[in-house]
Amino acid sequence: MMIEDENLVDFIETWQEDKGEVKKSFLFLKQLLESLDSVVLEFVPRQGVTYSLRARHEAQTEKPLFVMVDVIEGDPRWLSICFYAEMINDPEEMSDFVPGGLLGEDACCFDLEQHSEKMLKYLEVRIGEASTSAGAGTG
Repeated sequence: MMIEDENLVDFIETWQEDKGEVKKSFLFLKQLLESLDSVVLEFVPRQGVTYSLRARHEAQTEKPLFVMVDVIEGDPRWLSICFYAEMINDPEEMSDFVPGGLLGEDACCFDLEQHSEKMLKYLEVRIGEASTSAGAGTG
């Protein structure tokens, strides 16, 4: 479902292109999430700290999201993509396990400091897993 949020539009328009092409990765993940059925997106800006794109499946009853894509303000900006640990597999162990790291629950977080097709493909599978899990009402 396409997100139409003025804050998000402004954020993207004012984001200067970066050497690591992190903006390109963020836009890929945003478009991927928008393409999923029954998924609602919310943009939560915390000016100068993080800018969070949060995805929730309409069937979810227990958790407010299944993935959070954070743009971390820094020099340069980077992405932290976090899932509830119970909602995904990480067969290549590419994430950091963060106890209590996602709204107080255990999380698997992937840091993306520069555009990587390999990492985006891996994340695409994780997003699919988390969305399916959330859609089954387990989240």
